Amino acid sequence: MSLRKFVITASLVAVASAASPTKASADWLLTPFIGATFGGNANLADSGLDVKNEFERRLSYGGSIAWMGAGVFGFEADFGYSPNFFQSADNGSKINFVGDGNETTLMANVVLGAPLGGVRPYVSGGAGIMKSKVDNLDQFFAKPTSTDWGYDVGAGVIGFFSHNVGIRGDVRYFRSLQKDQSNTFDLALGSFKFFRGTVGVTFKF
Repeated sequence: MSLRKFVITASLVAVASAASPTKASADWLLTPFIGATFGGNANLADSGLDVKNEFERRLSYGGSIAWMGAGVFGFEADFGYSPNFFQSADNGSKINFVGDGNETTLMANVVLGAPLGGVRPYVSGGAGIMKSKVDNLDQFFAKPTSTDWGYDVGAGVIGFFSHNVGIRGDVRYFRSLQKDQSNTFDLALGSFKFFRGTVGVTFKF
């Protein structure tokens, strides 16, 4: 083979290799995050409390670990903690829980994420536990600590600025589930619900 044919052949192979899509790989994604809860409310019509049903915006932080396959499907465990979730600065117009009442969530989710180069938009949803703690037995819950089933749905996007590190923005909706003897599954939608918006650093490995 002449040098000219060799150069032309090598050039064609290089162009074809560059034009072909790269093979996707499975990744683990670890994301510590911080943000806030908002839009929360619960039905207190039967509680006897002369307050509105809305909760104030509160700090929230936690982390998630996700496994994303070579395609668009993945799984995720999400942990969130909101200290002073039930406390209100406005005693006259909103729910007012004193002390360090808090909300903890632990969810197992299915994730659908599109690998678009350095950007990965995604949606997620699943179920888990929602643990609420208040200091006064007369406020909202019959017990100081209540652990219920719940679900979450959300969406977000991860932008990678290097191969292994990126920034994630995420918004999720959480809602409790309660016992209901009228259906086969013995669960119905609860009145306690809220949104959570977070930003975090994602580490891919």
